[in-house]
Amino acid sequence: MRTIIAAVFVSLDGVMQAPGGPEEDPTGGFAFGGWTFHYFDEALGGAMGELFDRPFDLLLGRKTYEIFAAHWPKAGAEEPIAQLFNSVTKYVATRANPELQWKNSQSLGHDVVSRLVELKKSDGPDLLIQGSSDLIQTLLENNLIDEFRLLIFPLLLGKGKRLFDNGTVPAALKLVETRSFPTGVILAHYQPAGAVKTGSFALQDPSAEEIERRNNLK
Repeated sequence: MRTIIAAVFVSLDGVMQAPGGPEEDPTGGFAFGGWTFHYFDEALGGAMGELFDRPFDLLLGRKTYEIFAAHWPKAGAEEPIAQLFNSVTKYVATRANPELQWKNSQSLGHDVVSRLVELKKSDGPDLLIQGSSDLIQTLLENNLIDEFRLLIFPLLLGKGKRLFDNGTVPAALKLVETRSFPTGVILAHYQPAGAVKTGSFALQDPSAEEIERRNNLK
């Protein structure tokens, strides 16, 4: 079995759009592209490195794939992440049939959900999502994400593409790990924990059994 992990940069109010640079994704007039830049330091970079220490393949939406494919193949050999990203398999969710020129790239085909169900059942490394907000909504809607590894930045961005949007299915989560960094960023690692459980803090009249129990204690 393979695990699908959503590793996401997210603002405190849930926005994940264009964390890397101004030109990354200005859709909808988004004006804060590159909002993670001033929060990265050696400690946070080390945490990112840990994420890539275990074997993985990349799972990417079309827009994120195009951004990565335009950058990582051109990065120098001294960039360890570039070497990793260039060597692993890239599974790409796209409705069209583009020529995927970045080596080791595969289209997920027209039925992305069915293909991912098959991939999860197969042997192989984790499937690591980077960016890909539209793809994440599809996966949330179909309960296909096994882990969330969130880097939460101390920013309020207002409008923008959100991690948990209309495709989100209500569910409980279990906190597996949390860390904080000097720049104010928080790492939070979650796994699904079943259905949402509800209750009430409202005062209720005691039952007849409870009244009898209390009387017997007098």
